Amino acid sequence: MDLDFTDPSFLRDPYPALAGLRAKAEVSWHEPTGRWLAASHAAAGAVLRDRGLGRFWQDREPAERWQPFNLLHRNQMMENEPPAHTRLRSLVARAFARGHVERLRPAVTAECRRLLSAAGASFDLLVDFAEPLAVTVIAELLGVPPADRHRLRPWSAAIVRMYEVQPSPAAEESALSACREFADYLSALAARRTAEPEDDLISHLVAVRDGTDRLSADELVASAILLLNAGHEASVNALGGGVVALLRHPAELARLRADRSLIASAAEEMIRYDPPLHLFARTAAAPVRIAGVTIPAGAEIAALLGAANRDPAVFTAPDTFDVARHPNPHLGFGAGLHFCLGAPLARLELQSALDALLDYAPHLALATEPVQRPTFVLRAYQEIRLTAPRPSPRK
Repeated sequence: MDLDFTDPSFLRDPYPALAGLRAKAEVSWHEPTGRWLAASHAAAGAVLRDRGLGRFWQDREPAERWQPFNLLHRNQMMENEPPAHTRLRSLVARAFARGHVERLRPAVTAECRRLLSAAGASFDLLVDFAEPLAVTVIAELLGVPPADRHRLRPWSAAIVRMYEVQPSPAAEESALSACREFADYLSALAARRTAEPEDDLISHLVAVRDGTDRLSADELVASAILLLNAGHEASVNALGGGVVALLRHPAELARLRADRSLIASAAEEMIRYDPPLHLFARTAAAPVRIAGVTIPAGAEIAALLGAANRDPAVFTAPDTFDVARHPNPHLGFGAGLHFCLGAPLARLELQSALDALLDYAPHLALATEPVQRPTFVLRAYQEIRLTAPRPSPRK
């Protein structure tokens, strides 16, 4: 079965086709893209964890045209394997510790309530809530000044379109411009923080040390852009897809309203049920066997995370949205060396946003059918109109 990653019906609901692919074979060859696809939970997990597979960045050609894109990706941890990956991740992780993220919880809660108070009884979940929340949180963490934060979302959106299976020429040009502008901006910001450090992640990245090691200027910019892109692009898409799923399952919404202790498990179920990232590819450094299939050296194999997250061999009633699902070993945050460094922040945002939405609107509902982006790798909506009628005050 050859999936058509551009078919509108597939993009609207890829899960039936992914289930068919998984039932046919855990690992199969996809001729249109020239790569292997891992569709089962076991196979996708093996792709993410097997040390014989890796991310080996190859500069795009012509080099002069692709210079800004190559520079960012060549120097970021997600496109490298040990020892380069180990070094970059350890340096960045020191400034991105769980305790530092958890200290943001009161501020995230306050920002959720502020945004919802300004949203009114009818609003777009993405434009009026998810996007400004995610941008504010990651920008606050990194230290991007409030006056500049409106620039982050357009840059990020342009860059991540390059991660689709077949980006258009227009998407390529937009991504190159965004890479150039984003890198120039963060280089200037890092220079300011070098001269005048503050209590933020950029300042920590500037100062971070590991023995005699430190992040180079290019590594710092690439790491900051990776964290900014992942930190708000994925958060927006996870919240959007999760709220749509919740509102389409009113019994589960009622269950969550009745028992707020389920918020953490509901957030995990949102990421499992409709993950914001659907595909993560790695390359075989030498022949590797995955689910009984030999992947030749130099060949690429992609973990299909959405397919893996609905594998009946692992999840009971995998197509059922269950806010109390336990255990829930989804692969929405990846696994192995490339497990999402920002997972604690993503969980904090999703849980805080859910709690605030439940408080704000006892009768939250979809106002119109949500509008999806025509993308697969990064599954997302571009509009989610909601109504949030609140009880009239008693006279």
